[in-house]
Amino acid sequence: MSNHVLDTVMESAERIAALGPANEELGRLDDRAVKVMREAGVIRLLQPKTYGGFEAHPREFAETVMKIAALDGSTGWVAGVVGVHPWEMAMADGRVQDEVWGEDPDTWIASPYAPMGVLRPVDGGYVFNGRWQFSSGTDHCRWIFLGGMLGDAEGKAIMPPTQFHVILPRSSYEIVDDSWDVVGLKGTGSKDIVVTDAFVPDYRVLPFAKVSDGSAAREAGLTNTLYHVPFSQAFPLGITAAVIGTAEGALAHHLAYQRNRTQITGTKIKDDPHVLYAVSEASAEISASRTALIDNICRFYDQAEAGRRSTFEERAAGRRVQVQAAWRAVRAVDEIVGRSGGNGMRMSSPIQRFWRDAHMGLVHAIHVPGAVFHASALTNLGVEPPMGPMRSMI
Repeated sequence: MSNHVLDTVMESAERIAALGPANEELGRLDDRAVKVMREAGVIRLLQPKTYGGFEAHPREFAETVMKIAALDGSTGWVAGVVGVHPWEMAMADGRVQDEVWGEDPDTWIASPYAPMGVLRPVDGGYVFNGRWQFSSGTDHCRWIFLGGMLGDAEGKAIMPPTQFHVILPRSSYEIVDDSWDVVGLKGTGSKDIVVTDAFVPDYRVLPFAKVSDGSAAREAGLTNTLYHVPFSQAFPLGITAAVIGTAEGALAHHLAYQRNRTQITGTKIKDDPHVLYAVSEASAEISASRTALIDNICRFYDQAEAGRRSTFEERAAGRRVQVQAAWRAVRAVDEIVGRSGGNGMRMSSPIQRFWRDAHMGLVHAIHVPGAVFHASALTNLGVEPPMGPMRSMI
């Protein structure tokens, strides 16, 4: 059962936390951290039961990601990003599901979904080319989802673009080493991917429009409510959960550090009302972020359970909640880090790593508030947002 996944993870909590520096040093997850997640079945939470998955409620998925990220931001991030891919794979052609999971249900699938490749139609499928950034956890994955656009006979993208999610085995793409040199989430190993003239059978290509509007799940005959939650709510869930969990980890380390700390003035932190106020306020903000994210996904799940498709206005509001939850949590981390003193910023202190990881997670494209907030505000005013970027990922 899926509850067992989190229980198993927490049995190895100290080991996951202790591997944080090693993940950062390696620039990818340490194999020992991956082993813990595989044995616990973390990445199978949203996987179909027919292939050894748990088909868990998305709330359980989010809570598991948060717990892992509170132990180590990079490990939680990979759990959240890689963990959502089985959800979409459930909508793919049965032939590619067999190829991915037939022999090993613990096969991990990477991404990214950004449409940075072009599909040139040929007999039986496509020839695919492109380069992508930010393939989190990719060293530990044997398949990948890559975003692509339909091209013409010369391999040039046709405008306006028609987007696809393209599924490739490890033999069809290159991972670019030394392409992940960043300030935070170093352990995610989110490296570049290059595809050169790879043949892709047509059954390994999913039209993004069908994934986005829910028709892919319906056409696949999926009956579990899990797979009828909107993509625009399911995909960001693991990413934002990782950011909030990282904020919870920062808070935990801050509290442990401050518990017996005496400031240079001779005042103990437990006697400083200003610091105590900031700690309490930050705790409340991070807790509110967690509650908002979980309540949000539960509402969309309940809608799907009732057989009702969500409106654009509802999805825009849902994305607004998700984006704001991430920003609220990271702002709270800034408040407590600003009161951690110089010693709290030593590289030997985990506080600074969680702080960097939280900010790196916040800059992911799904946390950019501009278009999301704009679209949501227009719908509140009863104005339909124009087609184009303002509706992207809503």
